[in-house]
Amino acid sequence: MEVLWDYHDMRHTIRPCDIGIGLGSHDLGVATFTAELYRRGTFPRVVFTGANAPTTVDRFPRGEAVHYREHAIAAGVPAEAVMVETRATNTGENIRLTRELLADNGIEVASAVLVSRPYQQRRVYATVRKLWPELEVVCASRPLPLDEYVAGIGDANRVIDMLVGDTQRIMLYPDRGFAIPQEMPGEVRAAYRRLVEAGFTSRLL
Repeated sequence: MEVLWDYHDMRHTIRPCDIGIGLGSHDLGVATFTAELYRRGTFPRVVFTGANAPTTVDRFPRGEAVHYREHAIAAGVPAEAVMVETRATNTGENIRLTRELLADNGIEVASAVLVSRPYQQRRVYATVRKLWPELEVVCASRPLPLDEYVAGIGDANRVIDMLVGDTQRIMLYPDRGFAIPQEMPGEVRAAYRRLVEAGFTSRLL
């Protein structure tokens, strides 16, 4: 589990960018950290993107992006600094529809901080490089160790299932045209196989 966790961390250095993009999910920590980065002056504007998935509809009945926006405003981000994209149901749509939203509003950006769940960083990076290759990207997540993240989510099996699912997508999505290829060390592949064999398969395609 630690092997996969470490693999998905892109270890990018957070730096000022034109915009912050928070990718919707079940993890409200994405909105929390996006708001923190805004307050630090990392970017002047935020887009939250996300409709719902089966894993989020009960928690965020009005859509992930809408709830994220409300959370960020409560955390001190001015309402006028937050935009929402409410249709995306996967990472590719998060990127494509956010790009369209910005273009429709006449907002040009050359760089972005993409805030996601920790184990989604590598997939976000690979997706952006495929769909928006000219964008300078910094991938970021709340800087938590694995045990603290699991404690915050409250469901270790769910986190492991998600880790396994995202690892599989790194392997499969390039051939499907969704992402660029990513190098995957043998120890990561071995850890992935062990977890699949152990039954952590609910997020596999």
